[in-house]
Amino acid sequence: MEHPLVSSADSLTIDELGSKISELNKKIGIAMRMGNSDLVHQIEMAREVYQNKYAEKSAALFNKAQDGKGPNFDQIIDIS
Repeated sequence: MEHPLVSSADSLTIDELGSKISELNKKIGIAMRMGNSDLVHQIEMAREVYQNKYAEKSAALFNKAQDGKGPNFDQIIDIS
């Protein structure tokens, strides 16, 4: 379920989405410590929107790399 007040997820970069997810995780922790389960649920719904968009953009970037149109991860990640 998408949160009705989150509309800017499409315009954010992958890094900005990651930062937003991290920020919301901190807020969820605060709401849990306060014992406010309704607020936790609302923040989790907002986080889900950003996580879905993050996964979508990551998959698109990975697919570009596989097609040879994006960055070559073999040069970026060296596991040898």
